[in-house]
Parts: sequence; C-alpha cells; structure tokens
Amino acid sequence: MASNQKKVTPQQKSYQHLQQKHEIKRPILKNCIKAFFVGGIICVVGQAITYFYIYFFNFTEQSAGNPTVATMVFLSMLLTGFGVYDRIGQFAGAGSAVPVTGFGNAVISACIEHRTEGFVLGVGGNIFKLAGSVILFGVFSAFVVALIKTLLTMWGVI
Repeated sequence: MASNQKKVTPQQKSYQHLQQKHEIKRPILKNCIKAFFVGGIICVVGQAITYFYIYFFNFTEQSAGNPTVATMVFLSMLLTGFGVYDRIGQFAGAGSAVPVTGFGNAVISACIEHRTEGFVLGVGGNIFKLAGSVILFGVFSAFVVALIKTLLTMWGVI
C-alpha cells in the first residue's frame, strides 16, 4: 500500500461498492460524437454566413471574418433568448460552447438571469461576469502577439 493512501474502513468499502453499483455510466464516446457534430454544424453555418458576406456584399475572405463573428454572436444571443440554445447545449455539451457562439450565449445568459434586478445593477453589473475574462485575456493575448510581431519586425526577423 502506498504511503499517501489512507486505510479504508469496511464501512467505507461497502459504501464505495454501493456507490459504484448505483453510479450512472456516462456515454463518453456518444457525447464526444454529439459535441463534434454539433460544433461542426455551427462552424458550417458560420462558413455559410462568410460566403453570404463575400457573395452579396463584396467582402474578401479576410474582411468577411468580423461581420461573420458578429452575426454568429448575435444569432446565439437570439437563440439563447428564445431558449433554443440552451436545448442545443444540453444535447451537445461542449460542442455548443467551444465556438464563438458559446461566448454570445454566456453574455446573454447573465443578462437574462439578472434582468429582474434592473438594467443598471442587474444586466449592466452582470453582463460580463462570465465573458469578462474571455474579453480580458483575448485583448491581452492580442496585445502580446502584436508586441512580439512589432519587435520581430523592428529587428528585421520578419
């Protein structure tokens, strides 16, 4: 027996056995497949929106990225407001949280949850509670990458 393990009493052993007997087995492979496909469908919708902006508004592939992200965030906020995105999240798990739509869902969920407290203290005070760290670290990471690129350009590496 390893020195860092505690001795288990017979009562604890019987409880662990009882717990293992009644524990619900999670379908990990099934959940991963659902998350993969739902995340992929969300990305296909994003790609379709990108092509929409390129075809109808004469954007280039690079310049269509920003309006596509804004549209995807708006759609996820709209679907969250109607309760649809929550059902997608329950079905797909991380498949709905990983793309940029998860950010929109996080922002609007805090608004919906605290709307009874008023617009200033409720919505305004809690809107970026979860998403604030995403914004903070996203801006900081962009700053660091831009600083590194600027330094490399100044030194003639790039």
